[in-house]
Amino acid sequence: MGIDLADTKQMVVVTDHDSKVLARRTFRCRAWDLGTALDWAAQRASTAGHTAITVACEPTGHRWRVLGQLAADRGMPFVCVQPAMTSWSRRAEDLIHDKTDEKDAVLIARLTAQLRCYIPEPVDEVWGRLRHLGARREQLIVDMVSQIQQIRALLECVWPAALDTARQPFRSRTWTAALSVICDRDHGELARTRRLGPARFEQVVRREITRRGGQKPSLRIVRNLFTALEDPRGVIAHRVGALERVHLLLADWAEDQRRLADTETRMLLVSRRVAADRFGHLHRRSLRDRSRGDPGRDR
Repeated sequence: MGIDLADTKQMVVVTDHDSKVLARRTFRCRAWDLGTALDWAAQRASTAGHTAITVACEPTGHRWRVLGQLAADRGMPFVCVQPAMTSWSRRAEDLIHDKTDEKDAVLIARLTAQLRCYIPEPVDEVWGRLRHLGARREQLIVDMVSQIQQIRALLECVWPAALDTARQPFRSRTWTAALSVICDRDHGELARTRRLGPARFEQVVRREITRRGGQKPSLRIVRNLFTALEDPRGVIAHRVGALERVHLLLADWAEDQRRLADTETRMLLVSRRVAADRFGHLHRRSLRDRSRGDPGRDR
């Protein structure tokens, strides 16, 4: 049974082992209502003389998980076909410009009959939670990298001297704290911060680092940034707007760092719980083997 999944239109075909189409039908329903389609496909396969049916689809989006649950509830084997494999098969059959739901469903069923598919991982509550946390962690990292690249590009345009004040500015708490202070105070007018003087600027940066959970700033970076306030390079006409964006990006970056730390903490707790359960199972089995007098299994 090959299914081309979509939002409200599901194309279903039933084929034999030689990819001969036994039945085909379009179901106008959501993924959670595909139980009727599975029952219909099983009935068509039985009519054709087959005792069992394998459900196959592409693992795109979230609908394939719904289909896997429905198949498991009915005791049907469930496999997935990689979309890249379907694309290559369509190209091999010269169907690139004739992509339809019906033909894609036939290709999925044909690839399954050829065993060019795989069995997805079993559904498990603990590992499912870990997978979702891992997906969130990946998205946060992507967002943070994007924010860093935007900040770098903006500073290279309107205030390039700021990037030369630290060897690795985006890994320096002092640099990010001092830049936040400058963007928050000046709104693009660097002369206001210059009027503070080096000593008062250092005190303001020190308070900002303490607020962020740090201890003390790197005085070299603080002094370099204060000196860079007098650098005239950059597109001055865009400095006000660009530094405002930098200030907003720094706030987003700090919030995503907090979210990333929280997500990694949750993942660590789940991993520790899995390890503790596994260790407890092994320990109980070892005690049971000792009580049975089986030193070989104990070792």
